[in-house]
Amino acid sequence: MSDNEARVLDALDEAETVRLLAELVRVPSVTGTDAESDLQHRCGSLLTEAGLDVDAWKLDLDALRAAPGFPGTEAPRGEGYGVVGVTEGEGVPALVLQGHVDVVPTGDLARWQGGDPFGARISGDVLHGRGACDMKAGLAANLAVVAALRRSGVRLVRPLAVHCVVGEEDGGLGAFATLARGHRGEAAVITEPTGGAVIAAAAGALTFRIEVAGRAAHGATRYEGVNALEVFWPVFEAIRRLEADRNRDPDPIFDGNPLPYPIEVGTVRAGDWASSVPDLLVAEGRLGVRLDEDPAEARLALEGAIAEIGHPWLREHPPAVTWPGGQFASGRLPAGHELLDQVAAAVADVTGTRPAETAAPYGSDLRLYAAGGIPALHYGPGDVRLAHAPREQVDLRELRDVTRALALLVLRRCGVRD
Repeated sequence: MSDNEARVLDALDEAETVRLLAELVRVPSVTGTDAESDLQHRCGSLLTEAGLDVDAWKLDLDALRAAPGFPGTEAPRGEGYGVVGVTEGEGVPALVLQGHVDVVPTGDLARWQGGDPFGARISGDVLHGRGACDMKAGLAANLAVVAALRRSGVRLVRPLAVHCVVGEEDGGLGAFATLARGHRGEAAVITEPTGGAVIAAAAGALTFRIEVAGRAAHGATRYEGVNALEVFWPVFEAIRRLEADRNRDPDPIFDGNPLPYPIEVGTVRAGDWASSVPDLLVAEGRLGVRLDEDPAEARLALEGAIAEIGHPWLREHPPAVTWPGGQFASGRLPAGHELLDQVAAAVADVTGTRPAETAAPYGSDLRLYAAGGIPALHYGPGDVRLAHAPREQVDLRELRDVTRALALLVLRRCGVRD
């Protein structure tokens, strides 16, 4: 380890990083809410305090929605902000550290220990709260690295960029807007939770809506009607068969994951009166997109599986399939790209162990950076299995290790001025 690397690592303040993470978690930045904007403003201030040149702008939502390749959204949104900080240095940033500020809704508050999802409760070496691992711990690590650079006095030859984005959870609006504004880099690390591994590929996920028609009748003479809930069941069975078929012989990069391309129905709504036969069921869910698969082909697979159902009623009244909301294509780091080995070497120097390489079964901003010509991977603190749930948490020792590895990566990719 060089003297400059030692200086920056010594300048990392672990307690300060934990306090920063707690501060970030305490902002209830659910996708599309005003608090999401509040946190972007705070990130802009922190980047400015770290000495970066900050570009903060209000998103033109109408123009973005009309732009080719718009990734879709699900949450209602009246505004959004982009925030990018760039250190001094020559040329295009040699590295981008990227993180999203938005989190998913909390669900049933009674299921959260202590009842406050945004309390940032610390128990031992674990911080609990909505967004703790997905992905405010990664965001805190990015911000801690630039603060340590400023504190250490170490200056970079090539710039480092930090992208703070909104709307990742419902499609990737913030990343799309950041790239559309012209922000670039030679490579990007997205600090999503990876559980100590390096994720070099991410499957996609497409939001679908299925409308199944029934025939209304009085509940007392239900034999005169057709219950939309009942005729939805063959549709659900067809979805499960399609899921099994699409998960045969997955790419070995998924490292034994038995279900890299899940299909799940997340919401079901039917009926409007307790004593009536429901004449409409609306189901919404997500369809996993295989690596390197055109999303259009994935859509056709689901539409075809539903069209082939042999149920008599459904043949006469075919379900309607539409594609609202977030539309995540897959993405991957180009084979043999140097970023993978550079990240792995930095992690090994911090932890003593080379990280595993794997792929994620969910969509992310990775595919937008890859499509924009910026090779990208995931490496960040937290276990994604704890995300989107009332048990969400992050191990603070992992936050420390990731922050140190990112600091080494920045110095090695960007270079240090004499």
